[in-house]
Amino acid sequence: MCGCATHQSQGAAHEANQEAGTLTLRVEDMTCSHCAGTLTKAIEASLPGTQVQADPATKLVSVQGAGDLAAIKEIVAAAGYTPSEVPAHI
Repeated sequence: MCGCATHQSQGAAHEANQEAGTLTLRVEDMTCSHCAGTLTKAIEASLPGTQVQADPATKLVSVQGAGDLAAIKEIVAAAGYTPSEVPAHI
């Protein structure tokens, strides 16, 4: 594991998100705010009651209020993007 402050702070944020009931995916082909908006709308429309934060700068999509990672991955893929799981160390 990298020892730099950047990765350590990301790891802490990832662990906090998992504890708070937030699922996080990496979406490498999310490149702009339009992509982020498309993913946010797709997930929130398919899973009512969820809150989505999609950040093209970090390539991370965080979904609060949903417990089914497989369903979220399917929604992201159906929207035309490639989801991957975030490694535990970031």
